[in-house]
Amino acid sequence: MTQTETQTRKELIDKQLQFAGWDLNDRTQVVEEFDIKVGLPEGIQEPRTKYEGHQFSDYVLIGKNGKPLAVIEAKKTSKDAALGREQAKQYCYNIQKEQGGELPFCFYTNGLETYFWDLDNYPPRKVVGFPTRDDLERFQYIRRNRKPLTQELINTAIAGRDYQIRAIRAVLEGIEQKSAISCW
Repeated sequence: MTQTETQTRKELIDKQLQFAGWDLNDRTQVVEEFDIKVGLPEGIQEPRTKYEGHQFSDYVLIGKNGKPLAVIEAKKTSKDAALGREQAKQYCYNIQKEQGGELPFCFYTNGLETYFWDLDNYPPRKVVGFPTRDDLERFQYIRRNRKPLTQELINTAIAGRDYQIRAIRAVLEGIEQKSAISCW
């Protein structure tokens, strides 16, 4: 099923976004070809081409507060979705750098496989479809308000021996340091 990126977007990705409740005709929800200003290369005073100093994200999902919630990088179906991983990551960091505020969530997809990435917190994971606006805002709230695991109390009625407490603390510290696999 080789399609152009435009066909993939129209026939697969747009439909998946609509299924999740996103209105592609409402620019307060979804902006296609989102313009990200990244500045000119060092030593260049004026743009040499029309688009120099700009990046364009395939889609940016917008929160109710008008700020970017997520970036989606699209590839055509014949390409591996992972080819969009680094591009999507750069878009997220550049949007945060340009606009301030919270780091947007990151998606990359070829219409057949979709990956979700909460940058700086969890590795990318394969997902089925896209979340709703409310889901992404809830994920953002959780990310913003989560407490460190090392502050959690251990129920000593369940694991009260010294070696058990030390083991649990070691696991919690490992997760906090992101050296362990997260199950979020």
